[in-house]
Amino acid sequence: MEVIYTGLRQTPEQIIATALQEDADVICLSILSGAHMTQVTRVLELLRARDAFDIPVLAGGIIPEEDAVALKEAGVYAIHGPGTPTAEVIASVQRAVAAAHSAI
Repeated sequence: MEVIYTGLRQTPEQIIATALQEDADVICLSILSGAHMTQVTRVLELLRARDAFDIPVLAGGIIPEEDAVALKEAGVYAIHGPGTPTAEVIASVQRAVAAAHSAI
């Protein structure tokens, strides 16, 4: 897989623009600021608005369990907290991409 790192402090609009321009198969967001509900929800809204909700979204960071449940209900494919083994994150990305491609 190719990874496109967009850098720190990207707006949801910038993230979606890059994902669409680069024909991304998955979007992974790492948020440690506590803004996960606002930022991730906005990314999901923008994907829907651009008819690109087939791009799975994964989130990572310090996300309380009740927020994780709400984000999954909103459409986030998976959430990984601090200390998640890299192999587990990779496997989750692979499953998300496979699921998205099989739905096409």
